[in-house]
Amino acid sequence: MGTNLNSPFRTKSVEQSIRDTEEPEHQLRKSLSAWDLTVFGVGVIIGTGIFVLTGIAARNNAGPATALSFVAAGIVCALAALCYAEFASTVPVAGSAYTFSYASIGELPAWIIGWDLVLEFALGTAVVAVGWSGYVRHLMDTNLGWQFPSSLSGPDAGGSFDLLAFLLVLALTAILVVGTKLSARITAVVVAIKVTVVLLVIIAGLFFIKADNYKPFIPPAQPQAESVSGWHSPLVQLLFGYAPTNFGVMGIFTAAALVFFAFIGFDVVATAAEETKNPQRDMPRGILGSLLICTVLYVAVTLVVTGMQRYTEMSPTAPLAEAFKSVNQPFFSGAISLGAAVGLITVSMILLLGQTRVFFAMSRDGLLPRVFSVTHPKFRTPYRATLLLGVIIAFLAGFTSLEKLAELVNIGTLFAFIVVALGVIILRRTRPDLHRSFRTPWVPVLPIVSMLASLWLMLNLPADTWLRFAIWMVIGLAVYFLYGRSHSRLGKGLERSETGVPED
Repeated sequence: MGTNLNSPFRTKSVEQSIRDTEEPEHQLRKSLSAWDLTVFGVGVIIGTGIFVLTGIAARNNAGPATALSFVAAGIVCALAALCYAEFASTVPVAGSAYTFSYASIGELPAWIIGWDLVLEFALGTAVVAVGWSGYVRHLMDTNLGWQFPSSLSGPDAGGSFDLLAFLLVLALTAILVVGTKLSARITAVVVAIKVTVVLLVIIAGLFFIKADNYKPFIPPAQPQAESVSGWHSPLVQLLFGYAPTNFGVMGIFTAAALVFFAFIGFDVVATAAEETKNPQRDMPRGILGSLLICTVLYVAVTLVVTGMQRYTEMSPTAPLAEAFKSVNQPFFSGAISLGAAVGLITVSMILLLGQTRVFFAMSRDGLLPRVFSVTHPKFRTPYRATLLLGVIIAFLAGFTSLEKLAELVNIGTLFAFIVVALGVIILRRTRPDLHRSFRTPWVPVLPIVSMLASLWLMLNLPADTWLRFAIWMVIGLAVYFLYGRSHSRLGKGLERSETGVPED
């Protein structure tokens, strides 16, 4: 029985998805290796999370046990990574979870996840750009003695427009238009600097650890403060009846839902599948390799800085630098601040890369205007989509405050993890004949565990985050039914003869 092309759950075959990548006007250049993918992953994962969220999580939620929070978040990501690796090696097409969903669950679920990823990567790019701007202004003020004009410092600093964040996004947009290989080379240099800084923290910090700072390793549980409306309480309180706590064992999971932001990025690797020389071999290596490297570094850094400085005294904005300042080591403090400022550049660039590839894939399928899926005749990059999104995000970064945005990014990513895990189970049943160079182990048990673990972290996010997420999804559904469904190439039957789908 063929797929009903009038149904919003119509699926696009894996073979057709791969054939679409061969259309000359929509073709991307294959230039990335397993090393490039690993560098991309490490480049985007090591960023805001480790340089900022460590202090917030330790001070407010888990104390020294924040190291365990990183382990918990890393496990959730590892489960999802195994599912991503199978899909990315089987369906080596731009779009990541969007493309995977289209091939397994259907067009409407694919649209929902694509719309979700557009929000995730856009906000992520803007937030990190604003964070980078703050680090640069701090270095100018403390190391160069030059005060950046407050009017051009953005809302977080009392200004009206963040000029540095705006210019950063525009510069990264230009780099991505020229090509992913160039961006990979720039990323490799910056990643080397970031990893050096992280290793510096670990090695140098070992000499300043005080055992007393680890006592207690898991601080006693304390009730969470609620807002007046109560909407800031995690949904687990409503569903399971327990009062959420800061610290204690449950505080570890609350912190895990926060520091999960630190791992966002490995899924961006999957968006570059179409530009990879040997995706069947290199995608699993890039995804799993970058995640493993970063998890080990995160746990080590957290153990060191919480050993250097009492968790109650940690800085919520620059915990690594402040930990060294607390032990009278200003040189290391300055080096870490500089490394963080440099490192955040690649985070913004790779998040922007991920968003443009998802947007490109949705446009090529007709769910968004096809004009944005045309690639540059020389650089073979989706330059129209990149320029459009780059300019929009640049203005978003220029006028946006950092407050509460990380939580909205987290819920979108966890939702994508659930869809990808479900897609693995469905595609194993519907297309057992597909060649899979990497196979997720223990299907369906492992994907089910992955879905439940992701859902658990989602439930530990504030309820108002769920509300904002729901509003964005409602807007997305309206766009799909007003435009995407009627313009879909699959729905219009343009791929009927190529896929072998019979007339209905």
